[in-house]
Amino acid sequence: MHIDERGAGFYALGMALASNKPVALVCTSGTAVANYFPAIVEAQMSQVPLLILTGDRPHELRHSGANQTIDQVKIFGDQVLWSVDMPIPQADAPEVALRHVQTTAVRATTTANGIRKGPVHVNFPFRKPLEPEASGKWQVASKEQFTVHHSQFTINYSSGTLLPTDEQLDWLTAVLTQHPRGLIVCGPRCPGGEFPAAVTTLARQTGYPLLADPLSGVRFFNRRERGERRGFEKEEKKSAKSAKSVDDLSVSGYETFLQSDPGWPEPEVIVRFGQVPTSKWLNTYLDKITPAIRLHIRENGVWADDSQRTTHFWQLNETAVCQTITVRLNNHQPNPTWQQIIHATEQVTWDVLEAQLSQYWFDGAAIATLLTMLPEDANLLIGNSLPVRHLDQYGRSQAKTLHIFGNRGASGIDGNIATGLGVAAATGRPTFIVVGDVTALHDLNSLLLAHQTPNATLIVINNNGGGIFRRLPISQHEPPFTDRFLTPHGRTFEHAAAMFALDYIRAENRAQFEQAVETAVTYPAPRLIELITDGDQDEQIRRELNQQVSRAIT
Repeated sequence: MHIDERGAGFYALGMALASNKPVALVCTSGTAVANYFPAIVEAQMSQVPLLILTGDRPHELRHSGANQTIDQVKIFGDQVLWSVDMPIPQADAPEVALRHVQTTAVRATTTANGIRKGPVHVNFPFRKPLEPEASGKWQVASKEQFTVHHSQFTINYSSGTLLPTDEQLDWLTAVLTQHPRGLIVCGPRCPGGEFPAAVTTLARQTGYPLLADPLSGVRFFNRRERGERRGFEKEEKKSAKSAKSVDDLSVSGYETFLQSDPGWPEPEVIVRFGQVPTSKWLNTYLDKITPAIRLHIRENGVWADDSQRTTHFWQLNETAVCQTITVRLNNHQPNPTWQQIIHATEQVTWDVLEAQLSQYWFDGAAIATLLTMLPEDANLLIGNSLPVRHLDQYGRSQAKTLHIFGNRGASGIDGNIATGLGVAAATGRPTFIVVGDVTALHDLNSLLLAHQTPNATLIVINNNGGGIFRRLPISQHEPPFTDRFLTPHGRTFEHAAAMFALDYIRAENRAQFEQAVETAVTYPAPRLIELITDGDQDEQIRRELNQQVSRAIT
């Protein structure tokens, strides 16, 4: 239960993100329905399964000026996979109408949870009285009557996995063996389960460095534990003879070192999984190079190529492709020179960054510090705007399983707190929600949900405005920049924490922040940690670190 439908929509989105199963939203009619729209847009863009079940007024009251009545039929347009307007309930409904209700339930659920997941809207009009009465034509059917009917009509629905053909496998095997220079790019929303281990093993077998977005599920996971548990230990032993360690092939410093020419020869093959990467500089690099093959593999078939560079798109199960190709490449000997070139750039980048992150304190260093302090198997919901970019740039790949979530479909700053609380509720794991101050202001009502999820900690990085706009040329132009883009608000969040009865900790330096996070890890409770930073100083530090890395690589 949540009194704010916008927050409720994102809470359900977070539950569905974490469980990868449909979550149902139920509301009354009118603007309550419209307030679900932002979460539905995100669910559509990120392929998250939602069922939107909306109450409505009866057909005869539509377009009549009746109270709390708007046109809800297909109100979400093409932002849902399917929309259906249910018939008015009636006491003497024919059997086909009852079967229609059951069929619609199955179709709505399986459509939302199909190969291409997403939101489905089912609209339910009712006549008064809505409440069941003890007698008369509105009498509710007994449980026994419903059970008898249900046993007479059932629907069994199943689906399979899209597997590669021999022809496709032959072609890809030839491509990977004939082109020693390649990259594997994993963007946000890659599959879970066995995929991280499978794609990491493929990287080792091909010798292709793996550039993993922080929201891919591949950058932060316990490779050895997952590999042995999932049955990849044989591939690991074989790969060790011909390639460097997993960490040598895992690349996470690209947002920094690709801001200048890394000095590599161009890759010949790009193999992509998931959505468009978060990194601006990785996307810029992928756009300007000219590889012979750009293969994107995505079972849900959703196109994700804003530069329009893909040469081959395969709608196939990603894990199955990685596993079968790995077996076919059993005797392949990758070229170590290509790996060593990129690993050297990666190593120099992190040597510089980690030395400087230990000296400078700014919001990027706070994200890096948080990653080292999070417990194994914890959740992290990372807010849009600056936090996700700091995670991308300063979150070094590590052999610790962290479940990273974010709303990168539409990349909005609304509903991020609610999404994180939904993730916490669905998993029961320790959950940290990191957002900026403007994002927090957008979703304060969702703090009402915090007491339902005591395993969640909210961290608000308060730099007093939209700090990401300091990266744009408009930042050099006053007066419009401060008032119209930075939008400083001059607020802190201790009173918001008090209003919603949350434990509150204010941190202004590294020691205070580390102590606050340690408290949250050790003593989980509904808590808000506010980190006060200086946006202008933080941006100067970030630019200085970029320059230091560029000089070191050169």
